[in-house]
Amino acid sequence: MRIRYENRRTVLTLSGFERLRLKIQWCENPACARHHRAYRPEAEGQLTLPHHEFGLDVIALIGSLRHREHRSVPEIHVTLRERGLLISERSVTNLLDRYDELVATVLDAPNRAAVAAQGRVILALDGLQPDVGHEVLWVIRDCLSGRVLLARPLLSAAQADLAGLLREVIAALPVPVTGVVSDGQHSIRRAVAEALPGVPHQLCQFHYLREAARPLFEADRHAKKELKKTVRGVRPIECWSEGHEDGGAPVVAGYCAAGRARNPPLAARGSPYPGQRRRPSRHCGAGPLRPLDRHMEHTARPDRGRRSLREGHRQLPARSLPLLRRAGPAVHQQRSRTSVRLSSPS
Repeated sequence: MRIRYENRRTVLTLSGFERLRLKIQWCENPACARHHRAYRPEAEGQLTLPHHEFGLDVIALIGSLRHREHRSVPEIHVTLRERGLLISERSVTNLLDRYDELVATVLDAPNRAAVAAQGRVILALDGLQPDVGHEVLWVIRDCLSGRVLLARPLLSAAQADLAGLLREVIAALPVPVTGVVSDGQHSIRRAVAEALPGVPHQLCQFHYLREAARPLFEADRHAKKELKKTVRGVRPIECWSEGHEDGGAPVVAGYCAAGRARNPPLAARGSPYPGQRRRPSRHCGAGPLRPLDRHMEHTARPDRGRRSLREGHRQLPARSLPLLRRAGPAVHQQRSRTSVRLSSPS
């Protein structure tokens, strides 16, 4: 081995620019298999990657900021500029890709050992979109060990692209694939049928339960909406009673509470529990009133609610009747079309 020539390169590290003077050697023996092949110093590989102008410490810092502190590329770029590094945002993106490639080479051996010990794998395929406007990150992991086997961004979710990812994972696995789990997307179904013919393909339990409960959720939401129509006028009356300290205000509040007590799930947002004092709300505005008696007619057991209302009628003094009419402009304007009967029932 003889020193054939010298090579100079500049590398930017966290401590600043470093000027490297490399002595390149090669073998002069014609019988050698690497005759006249360049041998670069081993210390060069400890500082930077081939054909790169940034040091490995810069790449490690970028990867740490991205994956440990979950910073975006612009935020990483600002952090590096604050440390005095002359680097562009595009270079940050490129170095982040190099970091992911280096980490992937380190994780391949543990992943292969883990799946080899269990004897089979069940693949889970799903697409994630970390940032709006960026390509979708497709992740393939093993459901048994929980290890990520492959993660790669794709511009499209076509059948051919997804089938290529599955083939790449299958070729790298030392054990067979016995099942696939996904969200049931049509392109995923076709890709699994193409790359893994005959392998069972199951819908994810989370997506399965969500789809099964969707009709029940829609029906429950519609029923709750229809039931709340009958008690929307109670809130303005409650807001009015909160601002009055006379003797009739507690009775009016109890009258409204009797209507709400017939159906606890329909209680107003922020309404107190029994025995809890209500705080004045700054959102107490006048709104359309609904007849409370109509709500009582649609309940399963109207006798209980009407009994509470009758007790409230007996306790309501005659001088409190005009109080409700002065509960607010909207209450006064709509009293002609609102059947909130505070007089004693016949």
